[in-house]
Amino acid sequence: MPPQRPLRWLYLDLNSYFASVEQQLNPELRGKPIAVGPGGIASGTIIAASYEAKAFGIHTGMRVGEAKKRCPQLIFAGGDHSRYGTFHDQIIAEVWRHIPVTHVCSIDEVACRLLDNENSPERAIALARRIKAGIRRNVGDCLTSSVGIAPSRLLAKMAADMQKPDGLTVLQSHDLPQALIPLPLRDIPGIGAKMEARLNARGIHSMAQLLAQDPNQAGSAWGSVVGSRLWHALHGEDMPERPQQSRSIGHSHVLAPQLRDIETARLTARRLLMKAASRLRRAECVTTHLTLHARFESKRGWHSTLKIAPTDDSFPLLEALNQLWPRLTREIGAAKPYPERLRLIGVSLDDIRPAAGTQLSLFERSTRPTLQIARAMDSINAKYGRNAVSLGPVPAGRAGRIGTRIAFGRIPSAAEYHE
Repeated sequence: MPPQRPLRWLYLDLNSYFASVEQQLNPELRGKPIAVGPGGIASGTIIAASYEAKAFGIHTGMRVGEAKKRCPQLIFAGGDHSRYGTFHDQIIAEVWRHIPVTHVCSIDEVACRLLDNENSPERAIALARRIKAGIRRNVGDCLTSSVGIAPSRLLAKMAADMQKPDGLTVLQSHDLPQALIPLPLRDIPGIGAKMEARLNARGIHSMAQLLAQDPNQAGSAWGSVVGSRLWHALHGEDMPERPQQSRSIGHSHVLAPQLRDIETARLTARRLLMKAASRLRRAECVTTHLTLHARFESKRGWHSTLKIAPTDDSFPLLEALNQLWPRLTREIGAAKPYPERLRLIGVSLDDIRPAAGTQLSLFERSTRPTLQIARAMDSINAKYGRNAVSLGPVPAGRAGRIGTRIAFGRIPSAAEYHE
């Protein structure tokens, strides 16, 4: 008989968060099928859907054109993404009124570690109900949430997904592994199409087969120690947290069909790079690698990386982009039988590290005039809004209005909403 482990984690997941915020702000949208996304672009994708829209089979990632076919009365809402961050802050503050927040996992998910005087099933359930009610009462009655309570953080997240919307699920040690057996492998966070295919190739096609492995076999099937840690967490073990540090900062942009010429793509890449560089300076970090990546209308991907001296200055980063750009133009021209058109352009600053303690050249930071200019531009744009001042021309169309998009796994700072 497996050991009985105490309940250690409470995981809260806001239901259809972005769509619920829109319904909270606009009472006329309540009870109606709504979607957050570019409603005027048939090839665009749905970012979020209300539960009324989900009843028609509409889901995140679906093409706008397909969503409109399934639900002709679908209403598109959203646009000011800063309000999702504002509601997020209010929700976190409300959770803190009841229990310390251990991890902000995404803009609509938080994990809280239960203390010994909170982890009986009765007390944990009462705590969850108080949090859910507090969010509805003090933040917005449209903002329902699903809560999972379990011995491990992974199981608590999976429990939160088991009953939506407005659910509350408790997984205790004596429920394992039977409660997990009916679930598909994809219900485990971290298992996507590629990892599922990898597990299938090793003879693991179901949850029962994965749980029947021993930790070493699970690690081998996964291809890393992550598989072993996941196996332990699925069996209710509260695994020590592994410190995580962001190693890259990047942005990408899908070009409008009529604006997929090479010059618009170049100007867009410059704008994305300046936005990433501004974030880098706010984080007080430097980067040593710049990557330019693209995706063509044929869905073929491409990328190229350039190693640079450690910097957080927009000007040397733009010089590095100028060195990378001919590689992309050669790739476009080499396509047969006709040059391919770009659909997406993006940049990322890789191998980022704290500026403090990083060996820089003698004239790299405070003595370099261009860095002072870049910082001054940050201040002006933070005060007066995006593109108040920029380097070079601003690209046409939506590419010229690049700002903070909806972030699922990262909470944008207030300053980013002005970029």
